[in-house]
Amino acid sequence: MSWEVVIGLEIHAQLTTQTKIFSGSSIAYGAEPNTQACAIDLGMPGMLPVLNEAVIGKSIRLALALNAEIGKKSVFERKNYFYPDLPKGYQTSQLEYPIVGKGHLEIEVDGEKKKIGVTRAHLEEDAGKSVHGIVPGMSGIDLNRAGTPLLEIVSEPDMRSAKEAVAYARKMHELVQYLGICDGNMQEGSFRVDSNVSVRRPGEPLGTRTELKNINSFRFIEKAIEFEIERQIEILESGGKIVQETRLYDADNDVTRSMRTKEEANDYRYFPCPDLLPVMITDEDIEAVRAQMPELPDAKRARYVSEFGLNDYDAGVLTASRQLAEYYEAVVSQTQGKDPKLCANWVMTDLSGALNKAGLSISDSPITAEQLAGMIERILDDTISGKIAKQVFDAMWKGEGTADEIIESKGLKQITDSSAIEALVDEVLANNPSQVEAYKGGQEKMLGYFVGQVMKASGGQANPGQVNQILKAKLSD
Repeated sequence: MSWEVVIGLEIHAQLTTQTKIFSGSSIAYGAEPNTQACAIDLGMPGMLPVLNEAVIGKSIRLALALNAEIGKKSVFERKNYFYPDLPKGYQTSQLEYPIVGKGHLEIEVDGEKKKIGVTRAHLEEDAGKSVHGIVPGMSGIDLNRAGTPLLEIVSEPDMRSAKEAVAYARKMHELVQYLGICDGNMQEGSFRVDSNVSVRRPGEPLGTRTELKNINSFRFIEKAIEFEIERQIEILESGGKIVQETRLYDADNDVTRSMRTKEEANDYRYFPCPDLLPVMITDEDIEAVRAQMPELPDAKRARYVSEFGLNDYDAGVLTASRQLAEYYEAVVSQTQGKDPKLCANWVMTDLSGALNKAGLSISDSPITAEQLAGMIERILDDTISGKIAKQVFDAMWKGEGTADEIIESKGLKQITDSSAIEALVDEVLANNPSQVEAYKGGQEKMLGYFVGQVMKASGGQANPGQVNQILKAKLSD
């Protein structure tokens, strides 16, 4: 009898505010340890938290994007537990009255679309961070992160494979970046995914779950879930029982390891925070946020297909990040929308390839959208060929100037004078009589040979379309 996998994800998205959720301390990444934690963050006696208003608008944005309920009365509670990096002995969070209620996110796996339910997304403060190994055999505590604003996005247990879980995590990662509420940096911990995994026989109640915590790449999330599924099935089939616990993924050995037993919600002794009033959200607040919502990824992909004539794959690649989509649209706009497909090819292939090779993001591109558009304009008006454009692109990448400056300084302008091209064609045909006879004898593939010879003779600057046209006319005589 087969096993059914049941997966739910808890995603912690660090919000893009300048300061912490209940204090004016900075949340800038990379500061010296314990330099960005004030008395409020540490829960010192007599300190009163004040809610950072910016987190409300960002939470409403997510709710609207997920077609979710919005908690017009949102209450903060204290989640009590004791851990070295939790200076207050409790975490200010939400339980009964979260700011974002039930919603959903649609994913696609192997061509099949599926709606994944979102149970809630609640605001909370982050804990500090335990740092190990700076002094051999000892651990330290960095409280810079304590009080950083998070949205914890909790899914329904609707995913049935590691692939679906990764598709959901990727889609949420894309969404929070498009909304501008989280930078999505997994290496810095701005976007963290905890996976709850269990297995059961089809039709039976949910099995005992384990939590896979703090995995910082989508590839490792998939591998960790797949290992955990196999581990649980092996235990159950040998007559054992699954222990509800938190496990860590060891990427070097591709295994999960027990970290600690997992508590239930009532173990945390939640109760309303006496220092914070309920947050009341009005219809006017919601409509003000709605009016500023950006175009979301799915809508943008559909528009690229209908407006720019791209296929689904190209539209998906170009909208994978908001920054890449904005760059592409800037190139299309600068070229007056003359050839969106050509623009897409250059952005997806040459530019993205160069960025990947250099380890750069689109925001760090040495070639601006305006510069790339300027080069594409020269392709469209036949000043240069696509082949010559490769040389121009390389020179722009090295910072040698704009496309026009490079074309002028290097003498790369395409030859479009028909008489000049005809002279080159005549010379090539005269020097290759046996190949001409072969072509006229039915070996039409020789045309490519002739084109290559003419392009070589012109230093790659003859217009390829004109070369083909003139060659065919000459060879048909």
